[in-house]
Amino acid sequence: MYMDFNIYMNDVVSKAREEITQAGYQELTTPEEVDQALNKEGTTLVMINSVCGCAGGVARPAAAHAVHYDKRPDQLVTVFAGQDREATERAREYFEGYPPSSPSFALLKDGKIQTMVERHDIEGFEPMEVIGKLQRNFEEYCEEL
Repeated sequence: MYMDFNIYMNDVVSKAREEITQAGYQELTTPEEVDQALNKEGTTLVMINSVCGCAGGVARPAAAHAVHYDKRPDQLVTVFAGQDREATERAREYFEGYPPSSPSFALLKDGKIQTMVERHDIEGFEPMEVIGKLQRNFEEYCEEL
């Protein structure tokens, strides 16, 4: 049986993109879009998406469900590591003090990094545990909507 790897990966990436945008996250695919979004006033949650198993099994489900909370970020955005490389690199410039990590979540306020939930905080955990980590960050840094 022959399977074209590129067709397979395009399908995986397409589904991963769709899953996070359906959860209400705006996809940022260029450095300019990143700058525009991350320089807005208020709180912004950035989900650094990827095709790995912990992104699909833990991070994206956590991203979708964590925002159903009294306090939540003003803005939800996502960049796709390994796919939209320039946008991801630009976003990571905002995450001063944190090494590149995907999947991960960065919480910014007025364009400044406040905290991150990194891959080591996601991989090996259940989605509910990651939801709890995100919501504790929302409780500390976000206003009630």
